[in-house]
Amino acid sequence: MDVKASLRQVHVSPQKARLVADMVRGRNVNDAINILAFTRKKSAEVISKLLKSAIANAEENHKVVDVDDLFIKTIMVDKAITQKRFMPRARGSASPIKKRHSHITIVLNER
Repeated sequence: MDVKASLRQVHVSPQKARLVADMVRGRNVNDAINILAFTRKKSAEVISKLLKSAIANAEENHKVVDVDDLFIKTIMVDKAITQKRFMPRARGSASPIKKRHSHITIVLNER
């Protein structure tokens, strides 16, 4: 049984979020929470909240008895919208600034 949780339009770059997602992919839920708690990245906090949401989904919706048996089957970080802004530069010119967003999806499964 797969338990799924997703988060859309997170204001973090997909490239930066994938660094954190790669650290916890395939691990037990308890190990992943510990790793994310001591990782000093913005996306670690976001992924930790999403993981706790997936655990709550497993307990409430799928009636999983033992949460300790869950592991992260897949974690995907996809590209979302990119906000385009402009920064003033010298001599009246401007340079573009891209504010990237992500969609993060976690799928848990039992061992």
